[in-house]
Amino acid sequence: MTSARISNLNHPSTVIRRLTSDRLAIATHNPGKLAEMRELLASYGIAAISAGELGLAEPDENGMTFGENACIKAVAAAETAKLSALADDSGLVVEALDGAPGIHSARWAGPDRDFHRAMEAIEQQLRARGATTPERRRAHFLSALCLAWPDGHTEAVEAQVAGTLVWPPRGDRGFGYDPIFLPDGQQRTFGEMSSEEKHGLPPRGKGLSHRARAFLKLAEACFERR
Repeated sequence: MTSARISNLNHPSTVIRRLTSDRLAIATHNPGKLAEMRELLASYGIAAISAGELGLAEPDENGMTFGENACIKAVAAAETAKLSALADDSGLVVEALDGAPGIHSARWAGPDRDFHRAMEAIEQQLRARGATTPERRRAHFLSALCLAWPDGHTEAVEAQVAGTLVWPPRGDRGFGYDPIFLPDGQQRTFGEMSSEEKHGLPPRGKGLSHRARAFLKLAEACFERR
């Protein structure tokens, strides 16, 4: 199961804007997410400057969707840094938990970002609801990317990858909920895959992850290979 869309959130009827700069601010303080974004951007010759390097504060993510939160972060970074900015808002959506943790995926890990505790909480809730078979443990990762310019223009895309939650966690690669997520058609969790296997772009990789799929759509519309 995959889905993706390109949309200009400010002016849906206008022509999609392409990025002309070879520098881009990455509006995240998550080291794992930053590493993935840098690897994805490198193939397009774009230098990624982290929010930490730019001294950017984290804005209040008060949106109701992944897409809204991604654009809140991207717009805030672009306005402050006076540089085009890319932000991702992503999370795990578990069917048996009515879509939780969803946009609150990071919050489930607490201020100390303890994702092992968050994964245990998901497992406990699944068992409490009798979700013990693969059919009852369906979930998907969703990534919303927003590219913002200093003048407030934005381009956005969403994509997802479906799978099943496993227990106990498997693998110590990746980050977040990767060790319990087994993508459809795969024998290993995201936590057991190398970075190239998980989000490597064609021709070397398959663009398997939700973030890679969203990035490919955004890159096709807005980026040029250098």
